[in-house]
Amino acid sequence: MLGYVGDGTLRLEQVSRFPNGPVEGPDGLHWDFTALYRHIVDGLAEALRREPGIASIGIDSWAVDYGLVHGDEVLGEPFHYRDERTARGVDAVHQAAPFAELYRRNGLQFLPFNTLYQYAVEERLTDADVALLIPDLVAFLLTGARAAERTNASTTGLVDVRTGEWDRELAARLGLPASVLPPLVDPGDTLGTLRGEARERIGAALEVVAVGSHDTASAVVAVPLSTPDAAYISCGTWGLVGVELDAPVVSDGARAANFTNEGGVDGRVRFLHNVTGLWLLSEAVRTWEAEDGASLDLPALLADAADVTGGVPLFDANDARLAAPGDMPARIAAVIAESGAEVPSTRAAFARTIVESIAQAFADAVATAGRLTGRDVDVIHVVGGGALNRLLCQATADRSGLPVLAGPVEATALGNVLVQARAHGWFGPDATLEDLRRVVAESTAPERYEPHA
Repeated sequence: MLGYVGDGTLRLEQVSRFPNGPVEGPDGLHWDFTALYRHIVDGLAEALRREPGIASIGIDSWAVDYGLVHGDEVLGEPFHYRDERTARGVDAVHQAAPFAELYRRNGLQFLPFNTLYQYAVEERLTDADVALLIPDLVAFLLTGARAAERTNASTTGLVDVRTGEWDRELAARLGLPASVLPPLVDPGDTLGTLRGEARERIGAALEVVAVGSHDTASAVVAVPLSTPDAAYISCGTWGLVGVELDAPVVSDGARAANFTNEGGVDGRVRFLHNVTGLWLLSEAVRTWEAEDGASLDLPALLADAADVTGGVPLFDANDARLAAPGDMPARIAAVIAESGAEVPSTRAAFARTIVESIAQAFADAVATAGRLTGRDVDVIHVVGGGALNRLLCQATADRSGLPVLAGPVEATALGNVLVQARAHGWFGPDATLEDLRRVVAESTAPERYEPHA
């Protein structure tokens, strides 16, 4: 994405889009990082061709997954967080450090694929000089920098939730070599300039600036929070549902509710709960397309789903049995049947059940976030791809009883470029996160959904 910032302008231009999904290898589920990096370099070269005046590059991605580096080499393709190996790591870690203690130290909700569980079963860790999360790995290949951006590092489970620094005592207890933890950097820090082959292929020695490299951290930068008690949902494959805080909440209640305290830009805390989001719908659509041997018209399906009258059964969107790729309609049907409810008989009704179940999970998470933080949540901001799903936004408003403001859709890219622009001083020397959000609010017009009586 190209971002244009300044003089009352905040605009994005899509340069390149490409698929990025899991691939099955002989030892499990991986990312095709080689192809991903090739697409990134090709996209950057095209961006520079379109706009020779690019000031810098910022990189964000999903969290928790990593690549291992030895010398200048990446040791194989990174594992995918949905690979089943992660379950073995949970027992190993909890034997050394029970979850209650982990939560007090790192503030993270239990997710079986958090990085420290992956490290516990990583056989190649001792062969590596350093382990780098995906955006840090891209930055390394582009610039040679070996660093960990702090917001994304907070998702590993190895960062002290109070200090924001590596918890080296915990790492040692888990038997992790100290060398795998690179120096931490903050959003806005300069990582370096393009080097070697990357510089030649892209065509300039562009600067790479650290941003909120966990995509949700960048997305939350661009949430135009309209009130002090607003909640947000960054909705795509996952729905990250929460509120922004100045300090972590690591109470027993927060741990029991499985809420997480992840790092945000400018030292803020993203107090949130991971809810399975549009993954459920996209996997169902993928199964139906395979059955039909043709593409499915998703807008038409959602329009038909909106026309479904009467109640539809709900299921737990966070049911662990729905986490892996596969025949999602069959697995959801089994969960519904197990509850004694009638399984929807049409695709439209099935899609409505999926959307309403996600919306109920969102509403529950918003209510819990308010209870745990003592906030009287008065509005929900939905950003990301889910902001385009009108049925989901309305269902979230109806089930929460709160107005929903949908947009911007490309919040992650906006937050990314705004942090870069601030690093260049384009908003003045003392620009705050609130100043960046004001730029977003003045440049976008969210769609409002009021709850139905």
